[in-house]
Amino acid sequence: MRSALLTLRRVSGLPVAFGGFFTAQDHVRISELTGNVGNSLRGLAVAAGNGLGGKAAALARPVSVADYPSARTISHEYDGAVAAEGMRALVAVPVIVRRTVRAVLYGGLRQPQVLGDRTLTAVVSAARELEQRLVAREEAQRMLSHLGAPGTDPAWEEVRQVHAELRALAVRVGDETLRARLHDASARLAAAAAPAGERPAGPTTPGLSPREIDVLAMVARGRTNADTAEQLGLRTETVKSYLRSAMRKLGAHTRLEAVVTARRTGQLP
Repeated sequence: MRSALLTLRRVSGLPVAFGGFFTAQDHVRISELTGNVGNSLRGLAVAAGNGLGGKAAALARPVSVADYPSARTISHEYDGAVAAEGMRALVAVPVIVRRTVRAVLYGGLRQPQVLGDRTLTAVVSAARELEQRLVAREEAQRMLSHLGAPGTDPAWEEVRQVHAELRALAVRVGDETLRARLHDASARLAAAAAPAGERPAGPTTPGLSPREIDVLAMVARGRTNADTAEQLGLRTETVKSYLRSAMRKLGAHTRLEAVVTARRTGQLP
């Protein structure tokens, strides 16, 4: 969600973005904000049909207003929280996965203004990117379950976090002996997670380089190419190159398929 909001601000030029996922109670709970000056919107539970975001969710399409306080096309249950943040012009876009609204993204200005088509299109594109990420994550989980990998066990998620941190730490270590020990420790974690009967005899079957494993470890944690580049001290284009190389070696057509194959062969936990 936070990555989607940062993308929204970057591509739309809107200074404020916030959003949240639907809860079991059929409310969108605002969980992430960027560009905000206060916390009046944080934790706000927006019911489907109510306010700007609730209307966008109910209609399953983007909704915008040029001046929130005076808008007559929406209900005003949340005026206090919106006013406390100083928001005026706002757009809300639903995030729809498999015909179900899963979240709502908002972008806005602190002055009244009709939001043009270019701005609205940019906000919609950020929502579509989040939709694709959610679909990809669910598909990866489905594939992991099908493969019999550790999958959703919280303990394994902790192992994967430690593995990624070890890989990132090794990059910053100047001592070659210590770096090799960190790589060995991370490889042992990865091999331990491989499904029975599929653990490779060697440490890098089918021949991924340490840098390719570093990149895949970050991808497996849901990091973007830009995040991965920052963590590993690389350029974004270099990260993309390593990712393409790893996908080719693993016979994968998508980054998530590469992660699943690397886990199945014991190169990622």
